[in-house]
Amino acid sequence: MMSSKELENIVNKVLSGEIKLHELDKVLENSNIAVLVRRLVLEKMLNIQLANIGFTTIEWNKVVGRNIENPIGAVQVPLGIAGPLKILGDYAKGEFYIPLATTEGALVASINRGCKAITLSGGAKVKILNDFMSRAPLFKTSSIEEAIKLIKWVKEHFEEIKAEAESTTRHGKLLRIDPFIVGNNVWLRFIYSTGDAMGMNMVTIATDKVCKYIENNLGLKCLSLSGNLCVDKKPSLMNMLFGRGKTVIAEAIIKKDVVKEVLKTTPKNIVEVNTRKNLLGSARAGSLSFNAHYANIVAAIFIATGQDAAQVVESSMGYTWAELVGEDLYISVTLPSLEVGTVGGGTRLPTQREALQIMGVYGSGNPPGTNAKKFAEIVAAAVLAGELSLLAALSAGHLAEAHKRLGRGMFKKTRRK
Repeated sequence: MMSSKELENIVNKVLSGEIKLHELDKVLENSNIAVLVRRLVLEKMLNIQLANIGFTTIEWNKVVGRNIENPIGAVQVPLGIAGPLKILGDYAKGEFYIPLATTEGALVASINRGCKAITLSGGAKVKILNDFMSRAPLFKTSSIEEAIKLIKWVKEHFEEIKAEAESTTRHGKLLRIDPFIVGNNVWLRFIYSTGDAMGMNMVTIATDKVCKYIENNLGLKCLSLSGNLCVDKKPSLMNMLFGRGKTVIAEAIIKKDVVKEVLKTTPKNIVEVNTRKNLLGSARAGSLSFNAHYANIVAAIFIATGQDAAQVVESSMGYTWAELVGEDLYISVTLPSLEVGTVGGGTRLPTQREALQIMGVYGSGNPPGTNAKKFAEIVAAAVLAGELSLLAALSAGHLAEAHKRLGRGMFKKTRRK
């Protein structure tokens, strides 16, 4: 560890411009010290204190160059738990507790209520329909004839292309290549299985190797490794129709008595709210997806477990369906593009790793890929719980009251009386 005098000397060199903030890890050869120096520099420059940002369990020497650049500390988000939630999936079987990182009061309580209603009614059934990650580079050709020639060549040489792609990864497998043309522009949408990783970095590196292979063989130019048909971190009909990540459906039949006792409403009222709000209201708004608040649940789980938070955009798109089954309520959620992983990325961070361990999904599954599928089933079931509870609150007229009690601290004031 550096002495206080040595530390002050480094801080002064940064303040004078002799050393740049982003150079500290390399200069000091210790990211833990570099983080401290950056923080001290900011405190001096801005005349503020950053003690809370500096309070963290992260080992910076392990994450700099893998998860972050120019770090100064960490941001803490409250972490709640919902459950138990009974899940009847192909991979997730049993009762699970769901870690949720959020600053929105009432959210965890609402999801917890949905978990109770589903579990009392026998559980949520979950199925994964598709499982792949995509990357779609854009090639510029001279004419439509050359564009078609490119697509034909790719189809004829698929096995060689597959070998090139898979030479960059142990777990990634190239499944197929879907071509798209606009004028003399060609997009090749590479579709991979990625094991327990979400796989975005994996498929990017693999596809880059293939693009160079195509360029060397055909003399064409790959204009952009991402051509926006992937489609990553943007809402799109492409993902809604064809999927990306895991396409998952979760469903449950909630008994009439459970709806009445736990959710304080009726199955008929929930069906009507879903039809008029989620379906008609979303259609009138021109929405690409028809749901009440998938993003709330997906974002809270993503932050808690070290997923790529920007992928909440496509991961939270989907459709809620509700109908009467006799006197009971049938409800389902369909998520076409749920992008999750249990290895790589932020999953290796200490608190995120523990959150995944709560659900029994941290690390690589046996066989590979099963942990990520189990996790996807749990996320979908949690989304079902959150969606059910919110629709019930809306149909009973309880939404504002819940936020008064749990979002404005009025619950505590009431208890003091």
